[in-house]
Order: sequence, then C-alpha cells, then structure tokens
Amino acid sequence: MEGDLQRLVGVNLRRHRERLSISQEAFAEVVGVHRTYLGALERGERNLSLRSLERLAQVLGCDPVALLLAEGPEH
Repeated sequence: MEGDLQRLVGVNLRRHRERLSISQEAFAEVVGVHRTYLGALERGERNLSLRSLERLAQVLGCDPVALLLAEGPEH
C-alpha cells in the first residue's frame, strides 16, 4: 500500500533510536536535522532520500537495510 514503506522506516527508526536510549531531540541534533522533521519521519509522514537513510543508519550504528525490513508482530 502507498506509504507503507515510509511508515515502516519510521517505526524502525524510532525502535533503533530508543534502543540507544537517546531522545528524539538529541538524535536530531547529532544527525543535523530539526526535531520536528525527525518526529515526522518516525510517524511516517515524510519521505527521505536514500542518502538520508544511509546517514541515519550510520548514526544509529545499523545497516541501512535494517530500517527497511519488517520485524516483529507490529508489522
């Protein structure tokens, strides 16, 4: 469905960020984006480029593909 991948990336982004016990605001600062933009990404409301996906994954310390894959019962 349209937007499903966008929402999945958002869920995964939040999950990985929370595993690091870092706030949305602190993570946004490290990545170099505004907190409201990061929040919109996590809610699946905003598109992001592959370059941005790579940057987020790098900061999270995960493979970019991990942000694209469904995991667990919430998917």
